[in-house]
Amino acid sequence: MKSFTLSAIAALAALLPTSLAQTHTDCFPLNTTGCPSMQALGSNATFIFTTTGIPSNDKIWRKQNQGKIDWEEKQGATFTIERSGDSPMVQSRFYMLFGRLESEALDEIDWEFLGSNTTHALTNYFGKGNTSSFDRGKEFPMDAPQDEFHNYTIDWTKERIQWWLDGKMLRELVPAQALNGFNYPQTPMNVRLGMWAGGDARNNAAGVVEWAGGETNFDQGPFTMSVQQVYAKDYTEAKEYSWDGMDKSGSWEKVKVVKGGPSDPSPVLKEIQSPSGVRNRWAALPQSAKIGIIAGALGVFVLLLCVMAFCCVKQRRAGRREHAALLAEERKEAAELNTYKMQMQGGKFAMGSRGFRSKA
Repeated sequence: MKSFTLSAIAALAALLPTSLAQTHTDCFPLNTTGCPSMQALGSNATFIFTTTGIPSNDKIWRKQNQGKIDWEEKQGATFTIERSGDSPMVQSRFYMLFGRLESEALDEIDWEFLGSNTTHALTNYFGKGNTSSFDRGKEFPMDAPQDEFHNYTIDWTKERIQWWLDGKMLRELVPAQALNGFNYPQTPMNVRLGMWAGGDARNNAAGVVEWAGGETNFDQGPFTMSVQQVYAKDYTEAKEYSWDGMDKSGSWEKVKVVKGGPSDPSPVLKEIQSPSGVRNRWAALPQSAKIGIIAGALGVFVLLLCVMAFCCVKQRRAGRREHAALLAEERKEAAELNTYKMQMQGGKFAMGSRGFRSKA
């Protein structure tokens, strides 16, 4: 997968997957009180895995489950399944409300990829932990095989979810299409990237194995997935999200958005905005914004050069005028000195003549 980009949202990628293996929560807020608040992203960031791999900073990402996650400069973060039970995954410690993918309320929005069908991509979603059917997923043909890099985007708002592949929208879902809105994902979600073997008969039910295209032959492995970069954007400027007041409706309106802003961001956003995260902030900008900033910087640079050139020319002219004035003053003083000498010489001659006459 190429630049696993999330335009307003984060996505879950999987090999031989169904989202079921990745859907879990330690505290289900629809029937439990006191679930902890979640750090909000409250902004946007791009994580470039071709230069850093999956960030080792556990204040932003944490690794989950068995399996290898390696880093390659060209491929990026590479997830590997070698044996039964492997399901390497990382998930972000930050959350977004409208702008991404899996949540503690067991809402989920997915891009999924079947190893048994490498020419199609599967879009999927789940709400409130309801995984009772497999009729939510929709497959779409890909213009190029899965083993080439692609841009997968999910754009998520309270009005609709859109799945985009390489800049082309393939699917749109509105709340009314998801069990009258109840199963429509609408609670804070974090970013989860991972893969697992849906055909792992030792760890999955027969229906899941059948859905995945049959039992996985691990002797044909290892199986890999690569992610070059992830762009995540939170549609709020929150510092955190709180479950206080949440009821069994699971509605986005029951989520308490604790505002932060530039002067009071969440701890995870501070980490992203630290000097080591400047690259991510720059990479997160749209291309047009980057061009504008570069053009503006060049404009300022050119203006500075012009000002410097003007100042230099002005200074040179001023210097020439000062030099000319000094030279004129020197010439004037020389002329006055010369006149004075001549006058002195003439005076001596007259005095001598007068003295001769007196003597006679």
